[in-house]
Amino acid sequence: MLAPHTRVLILVLLGLSVLLGILFHGRQNVRKARGGRISPPKLAWLFYAIFLWFLLCPLVSLDTSIHPHLRMVLGAFGAFMWVRGVAELYMLYVSYNWKPPYGIGHDVLCILLVLCGVSWFRLNHEGPLSRMDVWALSLLALVLVSLLVEVMYATLFFQAVEGHTTGDDGIWFADEEQARFRRINRITLACNVPLYASLAALLFLALGPGPSPL
Repeated sequence: MLAPHTRVLILVLLGLSVLLGILFHGRQNVRKARGGRISPPKLAWLFYAIFLWFLLCPLVSLDTSIHPHLRMVLGAFGAFMWVRGVAELYMLYVSYNWKPPYGIGHDVLCILLVLCGVSWFRLNHEGPLSRMDVWALSLLALVLVSLLVEVMYATLFFQAVEGHTTGDDGIWFADEEQARFRRINRITLACNVPLYASLAALLFLALGPGPSPL
């Protein structure tokens, strides 16, 4: 079972993510901030990814109920994501030279990192998997799926805006009005449903009643 303080922090971070999502939606769409308007499906995806990659994985990596090898994988992935986050914010809001291929390359490296880490765990792990092992591996599986989805989104978006993501008028988000983004928004909405359902199931198993996840 995850430690009590971990479970409390997960709930706090989840609530904070929802609040930030509401504030970001108002800032981006009402005030028409840099990067363009953002559609509801894309907003939901953005904060799903932020919560899973930047908050949940690093937090779980600090919990001693998780196998040390899996904690290392989660921690390394979380650290790698935070490095990307800082670099990407700089390119978006300071140097204005962000391009989706940068993120795609980072996603591919993260996929390799997680796959290598899980393979290393399986090769060195002896005996049956514990319930917490299965839960942590399920979390990493969801991370892998979300990274593959992100690669697809970034590729489609880069094609839709024809590479126009740099400079003072660069476009970073898909809105709900332009025809060129309708297909992307439909795909995002369709993917959001199973992704959110999977995350909700994992959180229920980690936070819900019972002696341990799964």
